[in-house]
Amino acid sequence: MNQSMPLRSGGQVLVDCLKIHGTELAFCVPGESYLAVLDALYDSRDQIRLIVCRQEGGAAFMAEAYGKLTGRPGICFVTRGPGATNASIGVHTAYQDSTPMILFIGQVGGDVVEREAFQEVDFRRMFGQMTKWVAQIDRAERIPEYLSHAFQLAVAGRPGPVVLALPEDMLTERVVVTQT
Repeated sequence: MNQSMPLRSGGQVLVDCLKIHGTELAFCVPGESYLAVLDALYDSRDQIRLIVCRQEGGAAFMAEAYGKLTGRPGICFVTRGPGATNASIGVHTAYQDSTPMILFIGQVGGDVVEREAFQEVDFRRMFGQMTKWVAQIDRAERIPEYLSHAFQLAVAGRPGPVVLALPEDMLTERVVVTQT
C-alpha cells in the first residue's frame, strides 16, 4: 500500500469516480444500505447536486428523463429490496426507450448475501432482462473499473440502463485507489 496516499471509503471512491465521469446531478431516495455514498455526496455537494425524492420510481424516472434529455447517463441511487423494485419501472422505461442510465442499488453486506438477509433481492435475475449489464461491486478498489465500464456501456451502441449493486461492507471498506 502506498503510504503517501490517503485511505478512502468505498463510498468516497465511488463519488470521486462519478465526478471524473462528469456527473453533476444525481437522484435518490436515501437509504441506510448506502450511507457511505450519501456521506460522500454530501461532502461533494458543491460538485454533484443530489435531488432527494420521496419514492424510488420517481427518482428512477427523473434519472431516465435526465439521460433522455442530455444523452449522458442519468444517475439514480436506491436502497435494496423495495427500493430496487420501485425503481424497476424507470429502468424498464430506460431500456425500452434506449436511454443511458445507471442505477446504483444498496446491497446487503457480503457476509449475508444469499442468506435471505433483510430486503435482499437477486438483482441479476430481477434486472437481467431489462438492462445492458447488471453487476455487483464486491471490492472497493475495483470501483473505478466498474464505473468506467458502466458509463461506457450505458452510452455505447444502443444506449440503455446499467445496474450496479453496492454491498454495505464494500462501501465502508477503506482503500487506496491509485487509478480512477
